[in-house]
Amino acid sequence: MIPFLDIHAINARFEKQFQQSFQQFLDSSYYILGNQVKLFEANFARFCGAKHCIGVGNGLDALRLILEGYKILGKLKENDEILVASNTYIATILAIKQAGLKPVLVEADFDTYNFDLDSLKNSISKKTKAIMPVHLYGQLSPMDEILKISKKNNLLVIEDAAQAHGVKDKLGKRVGNIGDAAGFSFYPTKNLGALGDGGAVTTNDDALAKVIKKLRNYGTSTKYVNELLGFNSRLDELQAAFLNVKLPTVDADNIQRRAIAKRYISEIKNEKIKLPKYDGGESHVFHLFVVRVENRNEFIDYLDRNGIGHLIHYPIPPHKQEALSEYSHLSFPITEKIHNQVLSIPMSPVLSDEEANSVISVLNKY
Repeated sequence: MIPFLDIHAINARFEKQFQQSFQQFLDSSYYILGNQVKLFEANFARFCGAKHCIGVGNGLDALRLILEGYKILGKLKENDEILVASNTYIATILAIKQAGLKPVLVEADFDTYNFDLDSLKNSISKKTKAIMPVHLYGQLSPMDEILKISKKNNLLVIEDAAQAHGVKDKLGKRVGNIGDAAGFSFYPTKNLGALGDGGAVTTNDDALAKVIKKLRNYGTSTKYVNELLGFNSRLDELQAAFLNVKLPTVDADNIQRRAIAKRYISEIKNEKIKLPKYDGGESHVFHLFVVRVENRNEFIDYLDRNGIGHLIHYPIPPHKQEALSEYSHLSFPITEKIHNQVLSIPMSPVLSDEEANSVISVLNKY
């Protein structure tokens, strides 16, 4: 059996360093917002090319705190509209709703799984104040066009970079340093994954960074002095220590992911299987390798019989979720087709050549 994702094998490479980090953490007696968080914030800001990084509890909180920060700064207000992908994971939309703003769902492009740009332009209203592009599956959204649209309409651009650590645009700029701010997740399955929950905001906006640092810690800048109605969403000190160990390997791991993806794309030759669109560059880090098939249940049964792991990202589009029933009357034909057809196959930096060979062989015989 080839697992969909072998997290143990990914993290086993760092076991000795993790043990050392844990011992240092124990010895420090500094368990909340200590030196490891400060170090990671500096390291990750440098990695992204951004001026600021603020460690928070998870990726959803990262996006929400950006929005809450912009409300405090007067750039957003209750019920302002935020344009967001109709095929994203629900957390992106939850962040907008929890911040008292209105998500406006935008149809997807069938080839890239990112925004359909015509739909994006047509979704702008007088109430629109921000665009939230999602670099879904690890592929860069069409940021050049999005930035032009945002500039023309005076809109904020807030990147959901939860699946896109290390992605670069054609000028070599990394996500987290392209829009006005970005939210990252360090959930264990991510390209940069902690051993628990974690997230971060990156931005070049001094005022936003200052506000989010307060918001994540009860609205304080000085202990017991609460200037804002804040939250409790802090990157854990121990998880920051583990992330500091793993961060230097992200680029090499992404190179390996791209190498596997190139093999899949060049060697899987089956008309029943639609492969991802990829230009061969650094605009994709293949957090997931997502294929499409017409009869997904039949394909899943076939993979199960042949020992190939898989997951669906995602089986139900947001507008069909019970939690978002107010959107159930809407129709997004491309998004619905995507959610009915997509399936993720094994992809990780520790996937061996032999395992990749097996995946390719099994898919070619389908």
